[in-house]
Amino acid sequence: MIINKTSVVIVLTAFVTLFVFNACVRERDTDIEIVKEEVLGEFMYDNALAIVDDAATKNTGEQLSNYKTSGYCASIIHNTLSNPRTILVDFGTVNCLCNDGRNRRGIISASYTAANYADSGNVLTINFDNYYVNDVNVTGQSIVANKGRNVIGLKYFEISTEGKMVLLPGADTVYWNAERLRTWVQGQNTPVWGDDVYELQGTGNGKNGNKQYYSMNITEPLYKEVSCRYISKGKIEMQPQGKALRSLDYGNGDCEAHATVLINFKGFNIDLP
Repeated sequence: MIINKTSVVIVLTAFVTLFVFNACVRERDTDIEIVKEEVLGEFMYDNALAIVDDAATKNTGEQLSNYKTSGYCASIIHNTLSNPRTILVDFGTVNCLCNDGRNRRGIISASYTAANYADSGNVLTINFDNYYVNDVNVTGQSIVANKGRNVIGLKYFEISTEGKMVLLPGADTVYWNAERLRTWVQGQNTPVWGDDVYELQGTGNGKNGNKQYYSMNITEPLYKEVSCRYISKGKIEMQPQGKALRSLDYGNGDCEAHATVLINFKGFNIDLP
């Protein structure tokens, strides 16, 4: 068979062009904003649950233990007689600086089905009313099912979240959806909140402010110590539509304000919210 030299040149040229184009695309694929928004959602909805957990131990008129402020701006209304029972945590209409160094305003509202908040089988529903953290508007809903104890005796919870956040006034909405298994791995048998540690596993998906879709998977469990402002350990893989895989590493367990993102073997540092 006779091979036309011109055809060979055309094929080789096309191959080289495609290779160079793909290399350039990989080279340009350095956008970490979608990872930052994933991290923000992970914090916002886990933190809202932590605040409700705190408020659930209080009666109407008492103050939060872990998110209080010098001005005690957060008021609690805890109705244990209604069915379902309800909890309202109101941070007021102007920013209020909380113990964790974050400004909050607005309301977190919750309802739960069991006679006692901590009972196995309890189903908790969390909603938001003009709620902001550091001027990020948090909306959506989380449903938390108390599943009792697992085979090694640890309390665990199944969490389903359909979240929406507006980062700036007039900006596009960031969608954050997640299915989480939250296991109470340390401190569940002590009255001290500061020794509590939770492990998070699960999957999710979302859409960022640029209308880019992604899926995510926790590949190594995330660890959140109540005494630390940040997730301190664990890894997440994110797959944005039409882009390279992002790998997010929260670290080795130290309470630090940053994490590492890997894209096409290139590392980037991000600050945690």
